[in-house]
Amino acid sequence: MIKKEKYSNIMEFPKVEIDFAPKIKILKKEKDKTKINVRYALVSPFCYAHIKWDSKLYEVVYKIEEPILTEREKLYKDQIVTAMRNLINFESVIDNKKNTLLDYIDKRFRILTVELGIKLSYESFRKIFYYLTRDFIGFDDADPLLRDYFVEDIECNGSNSPVYVIHRAFRNLKTTLKYDNNEDLASFVEKLAQRCGKYISYSNPILDGSLPDGSRVNATYTKDITSKGPTFTIRKFTKTPWTPSQLLEFKTLSPEMLAYLWLLIEHKMSLVIAGGTASGKTTLLNAIAFFISPESRVVSIEDTRELNLPRENWLPSVVRNATGIEKVGEVDLFDLLRSSFRQAPDYVIVGEVRGKEAYVLFQGMASGHSSISTIHADSVDTLIKRLETPPINLSPTLLNVLDCVCIMTHAIVDKKETRKLKEIVEIMNVTPEGIALTNTPFVWNAADDKFYFKKDSKIFEKISKRYGKSLDEINLEFKRRVQIIYKMFQKNINGFEEVQEIINKYYKRPAEVLKEFDIE
Repeated sequence: MIKKEKYSNIMEFPKVEIDFAPKIKILKKEKDKTKINVRYALVSPFCYAHIKWDSKLYEVVYKIEEPILTEREKLYKDQIVTAMRNLINFESVIDNKKNTLLDYIDKRFRILTVELGIKLSYESFRKIFYYLTRDFIGFDDADPLLRDYFVEDIECNGSNSPVYVIHRAFRNLKTTLKYDNNEDLASFVEKLAQRCGKYISYSNPILDGSLPDGSRVNATYTKDITSKGPTFTIRKFTKTPWTPSQLLEFKTLSPEMLAYLWLLIEHKMSLVIAGGTASGKTTLLNAIAFFISPESRVVSIEDTRELNLPRENWLPSVVRNATGIEKVGEVDLFDLLRSSFRQAPDYVIVGEVRGKEAYVLFQGMASGHSSISTIHADSVDTLIKRLETPPINLSPTLLNVLDCVCIMTHAIVDKKETRKLKEIVEIMNVTPEGIALTNTPFVWNAADDKFYFKKDSKIFEKISKRYGKSLDEINLEFKRRVQIIYKMFQKNINGFEEVQEIINKYYKRPAEVLKEFDIE
């Protein structure tokens, strides 16, 4: 509660305390949906997410709770917003430090209130100040969703239709946010385009871009191509990637799978992570990047920035789209990938393979560069067909340089949507006809929701021959790493820096880590 105090004028009001990054609450998954009732701060103390079971709709809904303005307060807010917009173009200063902009808004708000002859209580001042910061610094009505750590995707299908989110804990949820008309929605899509540094219009009605924080945006502008009006989908960028032990917590994969991938990455094997849209390909790629040795140089290449690798010796590259009518200045994945092999990388990571860049990637693998990439495919056979048909057109025999394929999938377990590492497949040989001889050491069984593995690994045999290590030695190392990963999970060691520190320490002083975790 705000302490009621009397001030002689608005200039004496204390500064409004506002926290845009409140402490993240630990959410427990509830098996019985009807018992879900969770509330946590998004912008403290003004904005909250309230997720609960709606008995009328018979589903779990996501309610955005913000300060309620009276009709008079709404009128004052609109007057001040109009005056501020006439005073300065906030888009030109939006990249400034947040504290500087907050101070600027605070000063202008006070001055304009006096000039317009508006009389406010301190409580009204605080509420209007929140909305000014939300709309000028943030993203208007959708800003709370973009600030929610647990929201992965934000989906708007048009006007007069609820905005949906994909939540880390509760998956697909209908929100209370709705755009009532095409004009408001078009205005918001224009704002997204401006923040992406791009242009959207009636003649150029599709937007693909990235927000300053790395979140991916796809939007449409007119009813000509989306009948409900303008639309947008935002895939939020995770500043702190999921760690291997967190993926264990989500039961995405098993400790044995992680230990296996750790050995593959250490010994510079090349692998591809395949799966459908939003199946967790990039999440897995980010997680296994923790296993790259600390001294190794990594070059990553992406269409839009999604990777966030926990390391210093990392060169992230992002494509640049063509600009202007003549479409000049384009730098695509092919250009970046071809250039990357001149940058002395130990590992080349490609966010997603879609076209001619695949040829350069596989040529790089053939010349000894360890490579990791993702691709849209739901099986090894589908993967090979994609690679050997247009627009990629790879020779099937070139696929023999690929060591391993991880297949990610969507799954329903206990009536809940989840992501699983369905199988890990070793590529032994690909014939000129495109027929693959494979070995599958790890599989997930949907019937009992368990992971199974067999000891016969052809990749371990390849590591043995290439590095002169015995299979007994490799298998012992595999068992040790399984235990390290499981002990981190048991001890709840899942922080970004904690996990990386243990893995880096194991590379440099393995005996100390084994002793620390009581592993023989």
